[in-house]
Amino acid sequence: MRLLLVEDDSMIGESVRQGLRQDGFTVDWVRDGRAAELALANEVYDLLLLDLGLPKKEGLEVLNTLRQKGNTIPVVILTARDAVADRVKGLDAGADDYLVKPFDLDELAARIRALLRRRSGRAEPVIQVGALTLNPASREVTLKGEPVSLSAREFALLAAFLDRPGAVLSREQLEEKLYGWDQEVGSNTVEVYIHALRKKLGQDLIKNVRGVGYMVPKPS
Repeated sequence: MRLLLVEDDSMIGESVRQGLRQDGFTVDWVRDGRAAELALANEVYDLLLLDLGLPKKEGLEVLNTLRQKGNTIPVVILTARDAVADRVKGLDAGADDYLVKPFDLDELAARIRALLRRRSGRAEPVIQVGALTLNPASREVTLKGEPVSLSAREFALLAAFLDRPGAVLSREQLEEKLYGWDQEVGSNTVEVYIHALRKKLGQDLIKNVRGVGYMVPKPS
């Protein structure tokens, strides 16, 4: 899953980005409100992490503009403003969650997973498609009850497919899920990871849709 982090404090921003990347998220980081709006215009993000005290444009202004445009991306406010009035204002402006600094990175990751799960219409934390299960929290995958070892990229790619079984995802969409701005993408990278997943989980798991992309079919 690809996240946009908007944070002007270099130490906090780097810590959050590195921590969430270790949890398997792809994270892009910008440092002011204007840059956030430019990044959000691409509509490639699954969730927004938003500070309030930002240069160039306040976080609440960014949030208000986002919601006025009808953008429903989940938003977690990350801020030092801990007054109840600030929490109420942020949530009423359209934020889905509000976390006060300093916060625990494990808690932040859990809140992100909960929001993404809710957005996908799932109540259960574990994703199951047929005999295949994926646990985003523990980063464990099993096939017919047996554990399967996946690399970080293989896990992220599988999670993108299982989050939307039956949906056809293009190579470009999959690249956007897997790679941030500062990460180089090889010309056949997605195909390499799909080949690896098929080898470990079965050739019939991921289907080619000629000229469009790939999909994991919904179980019948």
